Amino acid sequence: MTDDARPTDGPPAGAAPRLVRTRAELRSALATGTDDRRAVVMTMGALHDGHLALVRAARELADQVVVTIFVNPLQFGPGEDLDRYPRDLDGDLSLLATAGADVVFAPTPDVVYPDGDPVVRVSAGAIGQVLEGAARPGHLDGVLTVVLKLLHLVRPGVALFGQKDAQQLMAVRRMVHDLDVAVDVVAVPTERDADGLALSSRNAYLSAAERTRALALSRAVRAAEQAAEVDGTAAAVRAAAHEVLDGADVVVEYAVLVDPLTAQEVPPDHTGAAVFAVAARVGSTRLIDNALLRLGRQSLESA
Repeated sequence: MTDDARPTDGPPAGAAPRLVRTRAELRSALATGTDDRRAVVMTMGALHDGHLALVRAARELADQVVVTIFVNPLQFGPGEDLDRYPRDLDGDLSLLATAGADVVFAPTPDVVYPDGDPVVRVSAGAIGQVLEGAARPGHLDGVLTVVLKLLHLVRPGVALFGQKDAQQLMAVRRMVHDLDVAVDVVAVPTERDADGLALSSRNAYLSAAERTRALALSRAVRAAEQAAEVDGTAAAVRAAAHEVLDGADVVVEYAVLVDPLTAQEVPPDHTGAAVFAVAARVGSTRLIDNALLRLGRQSLESA
């Protein structure tokens, strides 16, 4: 968006957004706005307050807010939860009416991939080979492929993503930079329930007992944040987080401190920005969480 752009108030409170399902319908809906004053929020549906926070942030930045709802088969591997991933379009539309969305693009796979699975895809490169990429091979390639297609179809000036999917955010930012995609990528902080659990559509899979166990992830994140504030070293952050996780009834896949540009683990003497990221299974449900930290705080302040 240009500096002199002034967002409109959007649709009246409670007004249903315009639902479009085809490329032609989307083109028609976009004809009422201009590309540089349009924002997009990409989702897979089963919306919660975290998604709505993205939409509200988009409303502050743009005249026209487009939300995409598409469960992307390319980012699910064999044996993952594509078939049982929660879907509730009617409920999603009701929620979006309260958040300020103008247009909802909810295509079927044959609309997004009219020739079947695409032969040419986007590679996440080294970012896609660690953490989520190691646990879910090809996942980030599938994410970037659909993100690029949706950016071409929606033609936004700004795209908003949640900080909770930190590695996805890294990959999208690098793709936009490396491929000269004309869009501003904006990160929105993670939304949490009152007990601290990061909001996720997959939280619906958790039983009451599993939800209690899942709080180990947010406790580990908070411990990492506190260690960064008090000590400021990578070693202290890692130790604080692992102390929480080692005593938790969850199966930890990774709990690492990585560079926010490359997703590679930071060295022991790292100073500046870093992301503490954790993934764990609670029962059959896989959850992630993270925090953006700044290391070396004490040494920087005393310099």
